[in-house]
Amino acid sequence: MSETTYQVTGMTCQHCVASVTEEVGEIEGVTEVKVDLPTGAVTVVSDAEVARDQVRAAVEEAGYELVA
Repeated sequence: MSETTYQVTGMTCQHCVASVTEEVGEIEGVTEVKVDLPTGAVTVVSDAEVARDQVRAAVEEAGYELVA
């Protein structure tokens, strides 16, 4: 099991949280996505390590940006 936290910018409301959660949750192997709106922290829990590029693509698909 792997758990990694990323910083995401641009989220301002619960709809933003839902969009990011949905897109990141569709990545193969992801079992849970936890989003802390006030801090922009997105924690990805997965069966195996997920590539940062996959998370970045999912976050961008939702309309937000993963901080480098």
